[in-house]
Amino acid sequence: MNGSTKRKAGGWFVSLYAIVLVLVGLALLAGGVVLAGLGGSWYYLIAGALLVVSGVWIYRRNFAGVWLFALGFLGTLAWAYWEVGAQFWPLVPRLSPWIVLGLVLALIVPTLRRSARAEGWLAAVVLAAVGAVGFAQMFSEHGTIEATRPLAAVPVADAQAQRNENWQYYGRTLDGHRFAPFDQIDKQNIDKLQIAWTFRTGDIPGKGAEEQTTPTQIGDSVYVCTPYGKVFSLDADTGKQRWRFDSKEPDSKVWNRCRGVAYYDAKAYAQTHPDEEKTQAAASAGTCAQRLFLGTTDARLIALDSATGQPCPGFGDNGTVDLKVGMGLVQPFYYMTTSENTVIGNRILVGGWVQDGASVDEPSGVIRAFSADTGELLWAWDPDNPNITLLPPPGETYSRTTPNMWSTPAYDEKLDWAFLPMGGQTPDFFGGFRRPGSDEFGSSVVAIDMKTGKVQWHFQTTHHDLWDYDVPSQPALVDMPDQTGKTVPAVVQLTKRGQIFALDRTTGKPIAEVVEKPAPTNVVKGDRVSPTQPYSVGMPQVGNEPLTEKDMWGATFFDQLYCRIEFKRMRFDGEFTLASEDKINLQYPGNYGGFNWGSAAVDAQNDILYAGSMRMPLWGQYVSRAFADDPNAPGGHDGLHVMAGTPFGYKKGMFMSPLGVPCHAPPYGQLTAVDLKNKKILWQKPMGTVADTVLPFGFKAKLPFAIGMPVMGGPVATASGLVFFAGTYDYYLRAIDSATGKELWKGRLPVGAQATPMTYVSPQSGRQYVVIAAGGARQSPDRGDYIVAFALPDR
Repeated sequence: MNGSTKRKAGGWFVSLYAIVLVLVGLALLAGGVVLAGLGGSWYYLIAGALLVVSGVWIYRRNFAGVWLFALGFLGTLAWAYWEVGAQFWPLVPRLSPWIVLGLVLALIVPTLRRSARAEGWLAAVVLAAVGAVGFAQMFSEHGTIEATRPLAAVPVADAQAQRNENWQYYGRTLDGHRFAPFDQIDKQNIDKLQIAWTFRTGDIPGKGAEEQTTPTQIGDSVYVCTPYGKVFSLDADTGKQRWRFDSKEPDSKVWNRCRGVAYYDAKAYAQTHPDEEKTQAAASAGTCAQRLFLGTTDARLIALDSATGQPCPGFGDNGTVDLKVGMGLVQPFYYMTTSENTVIGNRILVGGWVQDGASVDEPSGVIRAFSADTGELLWAWDPDNPNITLLPPPGETYSRTTPNMWSTPAYDEKLDWAFLPMGGQTPDFFGGFRRPGSDEFGSSVVAIDMKTGKVQWHFQTTHHDLWDYDVPSQPALVDMPDQTGKTVPAVVQLTKRGQIFALDRTTGKPIAEVVEKPAPTNVVKGDRVSPTQPYSVGMPQVGNEPLTEKDMWGATFFDQLYCRIEFKRMRFDGEFTLASEDKINLQYPGNYGGFNWGSAAVDAQNDILYAGSMRMPLWGQYVSRAFADDPNAPGGHDGLHVMAGTPFGYKKGMFMSPLGVPCHAPPYGQLTAVDLKNKKILWQKPMGTVADTVLPFGFKAKLPFAIGMPVMGGPVATASGLVFFAGTYDYYLRAIDSATGKELWKGRLPVGAQATPMTYVSPQSGRQYVVIAAGGARQSPDRGDYIVAFALPDR
């Protein structure tokens, strides 16, 4: 075949390429006209026009089409750098289509002009090399902040003392540190970590259920609960089942969670409190001297003998306290405990989750303390009626629809105060009916006296919260410098807003600067709004930078264009954008955070706090009462909020492209180390890859692009300089260097995890284990019932 024949044979491909170029250009041109009309970038209109003309000229075999394409490519390079600089992921959808189209064009250049064969091949080689480098970069982390100072070695307990340590509370200790003084697993041997045992509960999470438990370890027993109200006792060295308890709680199909079981040792408490008669009686009883507490979806608090799993007959009514007492009407699944209840001394502190967004008439968010010995109610704090300190008077109830504490408190033994992370008041997105007392405590940190239930102080992180910006994380109790440099006892509170508030533990006053900044006030009729909102400018802020059109993203420049158009159509006035009925609003940070219930880990020796965060905007809009009241309307926590009793319903969802890709640039999830002494970020890294993410056509990405996926769960730090984290979309438990943020190891899990790991040293074998519950990552169809323990090889 001679050269002329080859060119004729390749002619159909040139024509096909030219047609593709025209079609791509027309799509960009049409979308670009819409975007420009909305006041957005003119780039897509111009680029689309250039591609259309270039395609027409190439179809006609006019070499000017090649030069026009090159002009568009060079212009795109300049525009992309002007918009996002050298940030890798934001550049990908802007440049990768041009690289692919340019590579193909370079290969057909000789068909258009024989004398340009060498130039065409050179361009093809260059573009292929650039594409290959860019593809390789997708496996690397981008958007990291490198460590700014080394960390000192942390003292560890001796080998025998490590065996005596327990993971007794949700945060291991009541100060919420999630820090283990263990060094058996360290940076030098972490690569040898392997699965030691796996236990399957038989409870695979279904609709509305998520496995989020952090196991409790006492001596040689590990206790786990499932989202369906089952509790298991496992051998700490083998994972073999010792006993099983089934609460037979009903399946809500909406919000099944159990983040842990609480533990109480009456014998140990009795030894140091000889005057506590009820504790002495519990300690000397034949059973239940050591007990566990389980909360259920039907609002029961159940006490179990930790040795047998049998209900404790001396607690409440044959082992059960009905948490609905005093509540008035409690519709099924409108009130329950989802987080681990907190045992403080011989008291058990109980909050509860209240159904999100259903009605203005829902159960109270009352906080109560019960006797861990008998189940007797010791005190109650009703946020809207402080005169109710126990049960309500006959014929009355605790105040309806108040702020609640669905997360986990922290406790200061010296002060005998608990620090409560309070949620907002339901329904979350309309507050015109709220009473002043409830409004005062919503989305606040509240210090409460554990003897009396009296409030000592409170600090509000969001005023008149209309965005579901609950305080979701367990407070961390630390000692850190105030604004004068003096070290004081502090409460560090993470928020969904990505704000980190540092407060004096005794007064609630900020020890890192907080300023009130103006906020939008265009609220709908019938509601009210605070004209200012608090910003913790003296501490780092994570994942709450303002969004602009330039931050919109996509897998291609088509869905990036779509996202830019939708962004310009929405109302976005910053993180306190107010909802309306006439226009979709964009909420960022979304109500998943920022930070969430996974909470922080704290290395108090080095004054470093570690926390996972996510960056997932949500769209939302008020809908008519008729639409909201339609029984066939899609509801639930992540869809329609009915908000009965208000003028509107509220519809919301994640801001995604038609391809199911988030509409803003990565990373979507990060792990951040905060230097509490200097009040700056020490390091920050994206967490998780897309390897196990299901793509729109039903298959998994497989390729581990290090994009940083949304996280759900918290970190655990150890004295050996490791941070363990598992709450990503891909199926791994990871070990991170606590000093640098470098990933040192990852262990494959059978399914994803959205839980916080824990670690212990077995008192029998002396072996350190790291345990994680893996029931399936959020949004993943792969579900499981696994409790997985990792350890070094048995010597």
